[in-house]
Amino acid sequence: MSGSPQQRLEDDSGFLIVHEPIDLATFRASLEDHRCGAAVFFEGRVRDHNEGRAVDRLEYEVYEPLAVSEGGRIIDEARERWSILGAVGIHRGGLLELGDIAVVVGVVSPHRDEAFLAARYIIDEAKQRLPIWKLEHYRDGHRHWVNCHRCAHAQSPRTEPTASA
Repeated sequence: MSGSPQQRLEDDSGFLIVHEPIDLATFRASLEDHRCGAAVFFEGRVRDHNEGRAVDRLEYEVYEPLAVSEGGRIIDEARERWSILGAVGIHRGGLLELGDIAVVVGVVSPHRDEAFLAARYIIDEAKQRLPIWKLEHYRDGHRHWVNCHRCAHAQSPRTEPTASA
């Protein structure tokens, strides 16, 4: 895909992968629709802990062509299930620091119930189905692939020291 993420939002109205910070104002503006009385936005942010370990940062690896197409399918499924008039999802790839926004989902609908249900469906399905792998970097210098269901079949879970450790 060419063009800025903002331009692509206007062109695609689907699911995007970006490698730069997500522009929330542009994201929200891409879903502006005066027919809708409800707008639901979800932001997933990098937090400083997971499962009792202190997290320093995250790194996402993404198989972009499949992530974009499958993300579009998930949004289409939400459109079929609920009366929504717009839906967009964006996930970051690459290295993210604490507090960075990793993923956003936005849904607009004439009524709130459909918007809430569709937004929840999109983020839940995206977490399960998209080929996005998360590597947590811990403060103790180790790192670990987490919530990687596809990786678990290929290798046993392990914690690795980083190159600087």
